[in-house]
Amino acid sequence: MQAATGASMLNFGYWQGNVNSPVDAQSNLCTLVGKLADLGSYSTLIDVGSGYGAPALQWSREYRLGNIVCVNINSQQLLNGFKIALSKIENGQVFHACSLRTHFTYINSTSLSLPFATGTVDRIIALESAQHFKPFDRFIAESYRILQTKGLLVIAMPVTVSLDNAMKKLFKLGILNLTWSSEHYGFEYVKSVIRRCRFNIVNVTMIGTQVYEPLALYYTQNRKELRQKITKHYPSYIEKILCKSLVKMMTVSKKGLIEYIILKAQKL
Repeated sequence: MQAATGASMLNFGYWQGNVNSPVDAQSNLCTLVGKLADLGSYSTLIDVGSGYGAPALQWSREYRLGNIVCVNINSQQLLNGFKIALSKIENGQVFHACSLRTHFTYINSTSLSLPFATGTVDRIIALESAQHFKPFDRFIAESYRILQTKGLLVIAMPVTVSLDNAMKKLFKLGILNLTWSSEHYGFEYVKSVIRRCRFNIVNVTMIGTQVYEPLALYYTQNRKELRQKITKHYPSYIEKILCKSLVKMMTVSKKGLIEYIILKAQKL
């Protein structure tokens, strides 16, 4: 389940500070991730699971970035997001675009086999995408392979907490087992995989209280308007499921069963 608005950044958002809409919250999360990734000093950034590419465009505005590579398995998102004048993108095709300051490369590829030479990049970001990568350890191993020594991997993702078996997850998460579209990776599991792949975890920032609850409250407080927009394109039961899922998400967040982490790791 993505953020309720379907905005092009495709993330839940970071609802801290002067934020009063999902779009502002999503941009806020993008800014926070860029800051933690130290984007002021890098040569090549790989945005894995880049969606429509909105975060990459924002980072190019906020920093003097020379080269950003957006990797996405969904070729249609790449095509629509950047409005490249191509009639069709075949699997594995690479195409380019330039702004005044940044060169963008868009690659239609899986996160589990990144098409880069060993030790050639110094920043990798997975902004609310790594929870979909399966198996997770293959993505982490690939990130380690292509990063230079002391290169940084920054992951922003929802995780479960203290839900160490399938039955407990099924009982505690309820409807989120179906509508929270991810692998439901546990926090301890994520850390253990990253360490096992010889990364040093530099920092873990937990922002769940500024993610799940504010988003759910925004939706419930503006439900009438949002329902009208959603039901123009989808059956009404879809909106009911979405609302129920957001409320459940807020409930399990308050109980400490889910978190949202931004994890910064360095290749040793």
